Amino acid sequence: MTGSMYASIGGLKAHMQKLSVIGNNVANVNTQGYKTQRTVFRDSVYSMYRSGSDGTQVVGGKNPSQLGYGSMVASIDLDMTSATYNPGNSTDCAIVGDGFFLVGDKDVANIIDPTNPTSFKSLNLSRVGDFHQDANGYFVDGTGQCVYGFLCVGVSASGEPIISDQLVPLRVPRMEKVPVNIKTGEEVAVDATTGKPDATAGVEGTDWEYRNVIRWPQYKNENAGGTGGGTGGGTTNTTTNIKLQDAVKKVGTGDTATTEPLPPATIDGISIDEKTGCISGTTKDTKEEIVLGYIAIGSVTNPNGVSHIGSSYYTAGAGAGDLNVTMLGGVAKEITTIDAQGKEVVGMHYVNGSIQSLYRTENQGNANDPVSENDLPEESQLNSAGSTTLMTGFLEAPNVDLATEISELITTQRGYQANTRIITVTDSMLEELVNMKR
Repeated sequence: MTGSMYASIGGLKAHMQKLSVIGNNVANVNTQGYKTQRTVFRDSVYSMYRSGSDGTQVVGGKNPSQLGYGSMVASIDLDMTSATYNPGNSTDCAIVGDGFFLVGDKDVANIIDPTNPTSFKSLNLSRVGDFHQDANGYFVDGTGQCVYGFLCVGVSASGEPIISDQLVPLRVPRMEKVPVNIKTGEEVAVDATTGKPDATAGVEGTDWEYRNVIRWPQYKNENAGGTGGGTGGGTTNTTTNIKLQDAVKKVGTGDTATTEPLPPATIDGISIDEKTGCISGTTKDTKEEIVLGYIAIGSVTNPNGVSHIGSSYYTAGAGAGDLNVTMLGGVAKEITTIDAQGKEVVGMHYVNGSIQSLYRTENQGNANDPVSENDLPEESQLNSAGSTTLMTGFLEAPNVDLATEISELITTQRGYQANTRIITVTDSMLEELVNMKR
């Protein structure tokens, strides 16, 4: 069989693969956040009929003579550039610039380790910000994946929100109905047996009444059973399982007492700041204007190197480089957070950085020696997302150019036809050769 047959077969395969890419682009012409793909051909192997020479003082040189055997798909590139934006719901977000939303299951928060920034890659990357609040108070996208960011864990004495540096699923705080002193607004202690204020608290309706109060998330030490103290304060227990968790309420008394989650607060007028990604709203019960948290943005070294995993999600696999967790507008340097000793400080420098001084793992030296932020890898540093901002109330449109795809479809079809024609001609020549025997 002649080489033209093999070359044409290679061309048919390559054009069929390109046709599949074009078909996928056209199929996603209305898919929010879809990024178009491009097929790049390369010529295939060659056989050397005659090698070249440089020539001598007597004769000239000769060019090499080579025979090629078709084409092949060298790469299928991803174009991560933005196109236009389509109007959406009030809590929809579109990223203007580079970066991705970080989404994943709730359990991913338990394996994020700032001493191993590769653990950040357990989260999925998305450009589709179709966000809403689910029944449990979590902010999720259209497929139910939790949106990751940095939660508010309380309010400082000056009224500033205190933001945790732990990367966790964003959710509204919990609400609990407790007895409150009518004059001072302070919570009234309850009897451990009855669960109600004793006689020293006065008369219900006159001295105290039941009100809904916000219960912010807290740092909890699951291994030792303790808490981080108040709004994320410090503890000296050496453990590797200090995590931010929802507030719970105690049910029952004595040895049979258990805990159960508190219901999420009902938030009205949720808004997302386009410059900083700050989520805020007003509690329906207490009419308080509160900050719920900040949306985190993932930034990779090579955005075109991320890998598709379906449902408009990507992973920062091989070729994408490091995945860095960032915040919009350089707000990380301005927000109020808390250190390991429970002190309020201005500026967040590392993802899950402040709680590192609470524990040290076995392979990090002396277990009683606290870990400082300087011990954390540079990749866990919480940098700014640069000029990237959000466009709220919009979803990112696909960057598929239908005119280009149809043009590519025509040329691909003609290329495929030309290759089949070569096979037909080659077959006719082989038929003539066989007929010479007759």
